[in-house]
Amino acid sequence: MIWNEEFETLPREALQALQLKRLQHQIERVHAAVPYYRNKMAEAGVKPSDIKSLKDLRKLPFTTKEDLRLNYPFGLFAVPFERVVRIHASSGTTGKPTVVGYTKRDIDSWAELMARTLSCGGAHQGDVVHNAYGYGLFTGGLGAHYGAERLGAAVIPISGGNSKRQIMIMQDFGSTVLMCTPSYALNLADVMKEMDVDPSSLKLRVGLFGAEPWSENMREEIQKRLNLKAIDIFGLSEVMGPGVASECVEEQHGLHIFEDYFLPEIVDPKTMEPLPPGEHGELVFTTLTKEAFPVIRYRTKDISRLIAEPCSCGRTFYRMERITGRTDDMLIIRGVNVFPSQIEHVLMSIEGVEPHYLIIVDREGSLDVIEVQVEVSENIFSDEVKVLEKLGKKIEREIKDLLGISCKVKLVEPKTIQRSEGKAKRVIDNRKL
Repeated sequence: MIWNEEFETLPREALQALQLKRLQHQIERVHAAVPYYRNKMAEAGVKPSDIKSLKDLRKLPFTTKEDLRLNYPFGLFAVPFERVVRIHASSGTTGKPTVVGYTKRDIDSWAELMARTLSCGGAHQGDVVHNAYGYGLFTGGLGAHYGAERLGAAVIPISGGNSKRQIMIMQDFGSTVLMCTPSYALNLADVMKEMDVDPSSLKLRVGLFGAEPWSENMREEIQKRLNLKAIDIFGLSEVMGPGVASECVEEQHGLHIFEDYFLPEIVDPKTMEPLPPGEHGELVFTTLTKEAFPVIRYRTKDISRLIAEPCSCGRTFYRMERITGRTDDMLIIRGVNVFPSQIEHVLMSIEGVEPHYLIIVDREGSLDVIEVQVEVSENIFSDEVKVLEKLGKKIEREIKDLLGISCKVKLVEPKTIQRSEGKAKRVIDNRKL
């Protein structure tokens, strides 16, 4: 099932030698071609010749989303514009989007990485890939599309939306692999139920889900409701798009980072010092081969840890733990750090609760208050008031036990909370911070 065995099973010593060679070349290129990076390195007192080992990576300055915005749209491109064959942009919610570019070789590398991702998740030549990631400026749709074609699978480029038609296509075209966000996968499960379609009557075998954090309990819910194996995949536009890391179908435990293309670090978000494998912190990436839009020590804001232990699938790349939250979507409620994924974990473990919720944060006087709106199943919602009250109290109690904060739980009827075809909006923060 390994797509590129030569590189994916490299001994660690050989892999690190390859990484160093590629890193040194990349730093020389960036220093010569991108004035902004050259100035940042000068401010940090570092030259390309100072990078003599992988440990010297820490001498280099970090790159942030703000750096990308300051250089909007093409200021960080490292090749002449005539060599750029594709431009994507992130779906940023504030300000201008972050713009990324690709050369022909970058597109080829991306297809290779997504073919690896699909193979890692159990897909193969002959599969019918139902690609419900969004096409357009978002990197998900086209990234998945090129990878599936490289793998030799047949691609249905259906994009998001029109869920009833999606399910009809799955039935008629014999889709075997589903690719979309985890929240949209649950949306499709809801629509199947409305249409009286039994998921086991479909040919779906595996789903590759990414673009938003999701919990282990949500995975179990998706697997149960769609009758497939749910694989977590990871990527971000600034680094490549999808195709940075993927769980393997054998273990479903940690996502193999394609380390011959991306050099990962975990750093302490407070001190910014690198942390060893096993320690939780902020995930940072340096691209080793990107031509048009290389990034050096890019701060993802995602919280994870690196797993160095060997995996039974045979891949030797480090794995990253599934994303548990982000430093920038972390809520600080009365001095307590709270991630939406922690609340999701509680909700998904309680019977009668649907996998659709909304967290609303307000400030009353000087006190932060948090309300969790969560859908419950139809039979629970139509039950007597005492049953609903008891369920609400149980959720409040379990959230307080896990997080140490009180919250108000509001149980709402099915299909009340707005569905998402892309990344789900889970938090509304009304505080004026």
